[in-house]
Amino acid sequence: MSVAPETPQKLIVRTVPLRDGRDLLTHLPPHGPFAWIHGGDGIVAWGSAARLRLPAEEGGQGTERFTAASRWLDDLMATVVVDDSVELPGTGPVVFGSFTFDPGSAGSTLVLPRVIVGRRDGRSWLTTVCDRPDTHPEELLTRVTPPRRVGPLRWSSGALSADEWGRAVTAAVRRIRAGDLDKVVLARDLYVDAEAGIDVRSLLGRLSRDHPDCYTFSVAGMVGATPELLIRRQGDAVSSLVLAGTRPRGGDAQEDTALADELLSSPKDLEEHRYAIDSLRTTLAPLCSSIDVPERPELLRLANVQHLASPARATLSPGTSTLDVVAALHPTAAVGGTPTATAMPLIRELEGMDRGRYAAPVGWIDAQGNGEWGIALRCAEIEGSRARLFAGGGIVAGSDPTAEVAETEAKFRVMREALTDD
Repeated sequence: MSVAPETPQKLIVRTVPLRDGRDLLTHLPPHGPFAWIHGGDGIVAWGSAARLRLPAEEGGQGTERFTAASRWLDDLMATVVVDDSVELPGTGPVVFGSFTFDPGSAGSTLVLPRVIVGRRDGRSWLTTVCDRPDTHPEELLTRVTPPRRVGPLRWSSGALSADEWGRAVTAAVRRIRAGDLDKVVLARDLYVDAEAGIDVRSLLGRLSRDHPDCYTFSVAGMVGATPELLIRRQGDAVSSLVLAGTRPRGGDAQEDTALADELLSSPKDLEEHRYAIDSLRTTLAPLCSSIDVPERPELLRLANVQHLASPARATLSPGTSTLDVVAALHPTAAVGGTPTATAMPLIRELEGMDRGRYAAPVGWIDAQGNGEWGIALRCAEIEGSRARLFAGGGIVAGSDPTAEVAETEAKFRVMREALTDD
């Protein structure tokens, strides 16, 4: 795999305490913002001190994009001189990343921003990345203006209409019942055009306000609020949150409870969730000295949907890097299928589109390997005045096409509402 990284010879990285209690998003300038926010804590950033964008992998079958990213990270961290007076996960040099779902797709991107503002457990900090000692990056002085409204929107279908995608679900069910595979996750897309350039900060503000239990992110134009934590690493301890099985929220408490009870007792959804858990255990086993996963899933209620959820914890074996784990876990059964080797070609066959960075790892990593990586769900790719939205669902033998289309519509709501002015 050939790459064209943008990496300077030497970088001076300084992290200092920041006595500023403002919302993290208020620090962001309008152009190229990076963000990873959960419950008010997290990291925001802007500018670019180093950047890597990877081409499609030859043959489109492997994990070379993760290996190439790991090599680039090692080389990059060897160029930095760090002065960190805070010393928390997320201080010092922090790289934001977003990988493609399919190895045959170009566009996996890693960026070390010039300016980073973070907050964790009541402590805030400022990190600057410069090429020379005793200087500050020009991006530190970028003028912050209020976020712009998005304005009128014009919606259009993606690769498949709702009816066409429903027929793709029918075809997938037929293949599953024939014994070709146990599960496949199918996705669809929508496009929307605004009259002027879309200010990502407006979307981030609405997403973090309306979905505080999710991880609100922005990395190189990929913007969303994902409920699914692929991996959180601090030292040798890692945790993950597996989600598979979904119902919408009810219109009142009674309906909401009925939908939750239906989900918790649904053979189809419990089967889908079991495949995701089994996939996680199998994948982590060679990389970890211990794994702890609950026997039965719990209910996770979000603003627009409710999921079957299983929190998992593990201890990494010595020498295992964060991106080793990310590469091994992707694609999870919750976004790909079971078995993966059969599900991936079927996804390419039935979806009729390139997912790009949808349903793939997105997050951040620091020089010590600490970081948080989610799966890019409930998201859109923003380019100028156009947004491409994504939503998907897990298909098993008992799936109903009409119900699956309705599930994707519920998932589209997150970004539809973020794009729609109050």
